[in-house]
Amino acid sequence: MHSIICTLFENHYHYGVAALANSLYQNGFRGSIYAGYRGGLPNWASLAEIDFQLQWPGSRTLNVCEGLNLHFLPIDTDFHLTNYKPEFMLRLINGLGKHSNGIFYFDPDIVVKCRWDFYEKWIKYGVALVHEEVHNDKPPTHPIRMEWENIIIKNHFRTRRQIFSYINGGFCGTTLENKSFLILWAHFINVAINDYQVDPKRIWSFDKTYPFCFLDQDALNVAAMCADVSISEIGPEGMDFVQGGWTMSHAVGSSKPWRKNFILSALKGQPPTIADRMFWNYASSPLNNHSTAYISFKLFSISLAKFISRFYSRG
Repeated sequence: MHSIICTLFENHYHYGVAALANSLYQNGFRGSIYAGYRGGLPNWASLAEIDFQLQWPGSRTLNVCEGLNLHFLPIDTDFHLTNYKPEFMLRLINGLGKHSNGIFYFDPDIVVKCRWDFYEKWIKYGVALVHEEVHNDKPPTHPIRMEWENIIIKNHFRTRRQIFSYINGGFCGTTLENKSFLILWAHFINVAINDYQVDPKRIWSFDKTYPFCFLDQDALNVAAMCADVSISEIGPEGMDFVQGGWTMSHAVGSSKPWRKNFILSALKGQPPTIADRMFWNYASSPLNNHSTAYISFKLFSISLAKFISRFYSRG
């Protein structure tokens, strides 16, 4: 099976893109990664060459190593990039990726931990999704989920499955034959914008009492309820939100592993996370935008911070 990978980034999130690419390659992925971006490209992408074959204005391609190409695609949208995910995925599979079998989106603060073949098998069972840790328990009778049901009916769809957990919007994988899921996800983002005055330039517009607090993520959850295709869910361990995960690590929150002072954070009662260590484990190859000495220092500081955290806690 041949799938493509995509992500979206701007500003310092390019560090995450490099680690994501490294983790994919080290776990067996071979093929193309499409990185939509806004703003300038990082210094480590300076060897990327203009690629007229892609038929995407301004695109550049970096041949990372044998079997791995990283395509940089400039994005022109006023949306916050997190709200542009389904549109970007649809644009790819209707164009550059139309001859692939599947597509996967990863946020640029995720790294892959297991063999790539597992992901290819996963999407054969349905659209691949992972549960949140925060607000994860969201049964069918939850008032927000019942409000989502009303929205589904209002838009002339019907609820096709009972979902008991809240799904994270940082990852989605699907075969091309199930692309109707992406169309539905994009549809409910537009419903939220047009009918509920949600601002697409923001991650969130309202508080959690509203049906669309986190625009892309809530719309994804609505799509999962009413999509006329199979879905395949993994719990919050799927992103290392809890112990026992083996598929990927997601460094959620505003303090990213590439910007964090682990010692100082530990002294403030904030121990390093699994995702912190996994990022630095995948920071070196085949893309290397940090020196070997610096990576070793960060891994050492994580170990020291874990020790310090035995004696300091928020409580």
